[in-house]
Amino acid sequence: MENVLDTQIIVISAYGNIETAVAAIKAGAFDFLEKPFSIYEAKLALEKALEKKRLTLENIYLKLSLSEKDEKIPFIGKSKAIKDLLEKAKIIGQTDSTILITGESGTGKGLLAKKIHEYDRLYPGPMVCVDCSCIVPTLFESELFGHVKGAFTGANNSKIGKIELAQGGMLFLDEIGNIPLDLQAKLLKVVEEKEFSPVGSLKVIKARVRIVAATNKNLKEEVKKGTFREDLYYRLNVVHFHLPPLRERKEDIPLLVDYFLKYFCERHKRPLKRIKPEVMKFFFEYSWPGNVRELKHLIERLVIFSKNEEITEKDLFFAGFEKSEELPEKENILLKGVLPPENEILPLEEVEKNYILKVLDQVKWNRSLAARLLGIDRKTLRDKLKKWGKF
Repeated sequence: MENVLDTQIIVISAYGNIETAVAAIKAGAFDFLEKPFSIYEAKLALEKALEKKRLTLENIYLKLSLSEKDEKIPFIGKSKAIKDLLEKAKIIGQTDSTILITGESGTGKGLLAKKIHEYDRLYPGPMVCVDCSCIVPTLFESELFGHVKGAFTGANNSKIGKIELAQGGMLFLDEIGNIPLDLQAKLLKVVEEKEFSPVGSLKVIKARVRIVAATNKNLKEEVKKGTFREDLYYRLNVVHFHLPPLRERKEDIPLLVDYFLKYFCERHKRPLKRIKPEVMKFFFEYSWPGNVRELKHLIERLVIFSKNEEITEKDLFFAGFEKSEELPEKENILLKGVLPPENEILPLEEVEKNYILKVLDQVKWNRSLAARLLGIDRKTLRDKLKKWGKF
């Protein structure tokens, strides 16, 4: 975001002439008034200056939203948990309460915040997002509250903070658990008193914003450890929305899969694909530690790499899917075609070779995945393949 002056300057002089007025405007003044002037002229100049500032703020927010906005993925779900959250979102839109959204990473906390904002009737203005985990601690105060020119070394211009940009709308503080402890008291003042001051300024600005915070941390535990203020926790947690992990709302999986398939097929200009029933069964068996985000990324890879309209189990491995937990029983099908016919005895090394090559074929020669399935490290697998002339 570019720096701008947060005050429009109007120069007043009793010695006005064209040269003086031009010089003042070139120096950065918004307007020039020559004495004597009427109350009407002063009022008009002030109104124009305020309108200029408003347009400047809107322009900054537009650039900010274009640069920071996530993909327009809707908040999807038909499970009871999701329906209850949406119902609460409609109700909270009629109040000015602060909101805390909790849930594991990848569950869609940011999307839920956007949905809450859609229902907001008191603060329908811009939604400004602050990722508390990505801002350098030394710059956090300036990002949030803004600063005036000369407030610190390198502050060559005044800067409008995210709170002021969100005036009339929502300030979404994502990963609130990462906010520095020394700044939590200042944030508490904003939440409690609805006012703040830019860094280096004595001016008090009213914060006409709805504050929504989100975290994947257990803030109660952070309070016990002394890394999060107890008073701030209770002030943020006026209304609590908890997003359950995907493994606890698996009835949402078909809806999510269907949406992501259509979305990524259109985005990557692929023919519309469909999921084979056994792959969908696999989706229901898997625990999704990365939640909706993991499912979304997997579907995108499947759309990109699958060659046919129907996505199969083989496509899962070809797309680089690596499951962090135990594999389903269906992986035992790898033994088919490996063991010799009844009453025929093969050397153990040949059985091992047949089995390893069978596994490699099944996973499209993804050596990392094959090694994990076999329970050996990559070096051991590489040595065996070299020995068999298959490397």
